[in-house]
Amino acid sequence: VSTSHLQLAAFALGTIGWILSTVSMGIVEWRVWQVYNTTVISSGIAWVGIWKVCFISYLHVSPGYREQFCHKFNGYDSFIPHEIYVAQGLLLIAMFMGLLGLAATIFALRNVYMGITHKTLIAPFFLVGGFFYIFAGLCVLIPVSWNFYSVTHNQSIAFPPSYYMPSSPATQEAGAAIPVGIVAVILLLLSGTLSLSYRFPMTANTTMK
Repeated sequence: VSTSHLQLAAFALGTIGWILSTVSMGIVEWRVWQVYNTTVISSGIAWVGIWKVCFISYLHVSPGYREQFCHKFNGYDSFIPHEIYVAQGLLLIAMFMGLLGLAATIFALRNVYMGITHKTLIAPFFLVGGFFYIFAGLCVLIPVSWNFYSVTHNQSIAFPPSYYMPSSPATQEAGAAIPVGIVAVILLLLSGTLSLSYRFPMTANTTMK
């Protein structure tokens, strides 16, 4: 048990990182667009996520909705930029890889705290968990960095008329999903590094099988 304190911390950090990466995937505020024309977009602000675009409107632009209008992206929409497609796929992979990392770490910690000293049931699972954490972190890092690049270069999106969105914003800035994703990346990579640092104790009192 005394040799696995860092791995216990890795589990805690990995859990938080996995939760944050999942949260960032669901947040619509990846890009915050400032628009000139407020005829439909009443607040002058629109939020572009990786699954949908939303804005506040006081017009009846969608059945049943008079204030917030959201239009979900479809898999066959050709206007969606590559960084959004990549974010959709990689964040789903990150969620799955992070879950596998948590499962592997839980299994190893269970064996540690239950006094099961089989080397093949502890060290390999910490290592596997570490690799899954790091892979998940990289899967979050790529879409976060790519979308942040698009924001800083004020790149446009050719929305169809049914979205009631201009093709280019007046200005845009990174939304809440970007910093949440960055924190998730840091925690997942740190968690993976700590998990990989585990060394099975080689002492006279350790029973190895």
